[in-house]
Amino acid sequence: MNHEMDMLARIYFGNTVLEWLTSLGLALLCLAGLVILKAIIVKRLGAFAAQTSTDVDDLVVEMLKRTKSFFLIILSLFASSLTLDLSPAIVLIVRKVAVLALLGQVVVWGTNVIEYLVRKTSKRRKDEDPSSATTLVALGFFGRLVLWSVVLLLALDNLGVNITTLIAGLGVGGIAVALAVQSMLGDVLASLSIVLDKPFVIGDFIVVEAYLGAVEYIGLRTTRIRSLSGEQIIFSNADLLRCRIRNYKRMNERRIVFTFGVKYETPHDKLARIGSMVRDIIASKTDIRFDRAHFKEFGNSALNYEVAYYVLSPDYNLYMDLQQEINLELCKKFEEEGIEFAYPTHTVHIVPAPKETPSISLNDGER
Repeated sequence: MNHEMDMLARIYFGNTVLEWLTSLGLALLCLAGLVILKAIIVKRLGAFAAQTSTDVDDLVVEMLKRTKSFFLIILSLFASSLTLDLSPAIVLIVRKVAVLALLGQVVVWGTNVIEYLVRKTSKRRKDEDPSSATTLVALGFFGRLVLWSVVLLLALDNLGVNITTLIAGLGVGGIAVALAVQSMLGDVLASLSIVLDKPFVIGDFIVVEAYLGAVEYIGLRTTRIRSLSGEQIIFSNADLLRCRIRNYKRMNERRIVFTFGVKYETPHDKLARIGSMVRDIIASKTDIRFDRAHFKEFGNSALNYEVAYYVLSPDYNLYMDLQQEINLELCKKFEEEGIEFAYPTHTVHIVPAPKETPSISLNDGER
């Protein structure tokens, strides 16, 4: 008995064996308590989160589930070490280890939050812009990169490394890298601008300078459109945003202007009635709003009329169907009224040359 008491009374690193065993027991007890508390909170909060419509509580449950065992162990050991009489050097080491464990757990929690935000945003934009998922994944990568960078700098600072010089070096290196990949960064930033500002989304029909087609893919560096003739046209995102883009999918209605000409021989009374004929034909159609019909000008070989109307839909096929109906009915009406469309003609007036007066020459001997 005395031998056992002597063993427990022995001092190691400023504390008796009994104090070390007591601290270890407190650490185990603290660890067990944290594990049980974590399980209870996850179970009850998970059941509550399943009954709510919001997903923030689901995020909290997921973060609790991702609380690592190493963090709970180090936290328990740190708490139990407070009961011991340790040297300042050992206390400093224990604190540094605890801070490193906390930073590691912060990385896990921060990564979980970033994944949650990316997943939530992607789900919300899935229907309106499926291509944004690619860019949001890239944003998530950059977010994790920033998180890891900050945590790494804090960890180095905790270990006593002078990070001021390191940050300055990283700044110079970052400038050099940015200059080297300037074009790539420009395309990536342009991609973010497209996703956030949404000048167009997948499925929109756009015209970029002389190119036109439906947007098929929006990536980190390029945007691809499918032209009407079938080939795929690829633009870099930075170059695309420097151009003026016409988005026909955003049209609420389509304004149509067309012209036709009738012969100069058309009588005046029929010329006066052509505008009302056109108006009646267009007004009888659905999905159309008539604007105007005017005798516009005297052409080289025709009396020209200009007609304007609105198709109350951006659908190009609908516009072409309506224009075809208008043209057919216009031909039929003009045929009934005896009005003839003009076509390019040239009238040549031949003017006879004046007759020459015969000249009379006199000989020198004649008077």
